[in-house]
Amino acid sequence: MHSYFMCTKRISFSKWTVSDLNLATELWGDKEVTRFIYASGEFTAQDIQRRLQTEIENEKNYGVQYWPIFNIESGEFIGCCGLRPCRDEKLVYEIGCHLHKKYWGKGYASEAVQAVIQYGTSALKATKICLGHHPKNAVPKKLAIKFRFRYIGDEFYEPTGLYHPTYELIL
Repeated sequence: MHSYFMCTKRISFSKWTVSDLNLATELWGDKEVTRFIYASGEFTAQDIQRRLQTEIENEKNYGVQYWPIFNIESGEFIGCCGLRPCRDEKLVYEIGCHLHKKYWGKGYASEAVQAVIQYGTSALKATKICLGHHPKNAVPKKLAIKFRFRYIGDEFYEPTGLYHPTYELIL
């Protein structure tokens, strides 16, 4: 059973723990979810363990992670959405969202991103939130436009080996 620290109309946000390897594997073991995150398009079991550990360490060290999110009504695991440190600048974070395909196109990403931006502003006193995305993934671009992020150029993203369109939201 997960405890929740933030909720929206349909989503509950929890925090990754070492006991969540099964959820991490369910999410990041799905090629549909990871095809735009990593150059190979898929995570190995070791990649998944490393990613989970990174999320746990980010929470411990910075008070943020790409938090696991759940459907309030059903309790189903939706995916993750949250923040991580960005560019080694204090109070600057990068936002990200990875959802199970079942939840694509139903407004969950938008709802989660809105909640995370509000959390970043109020709880973390963030001064800026960055957003980057794989050039072939149009959904994050739509979210960037919806939430009034400003395009700042393309930045090299080592995990994919590509230049990703990058945006920022000055708070």
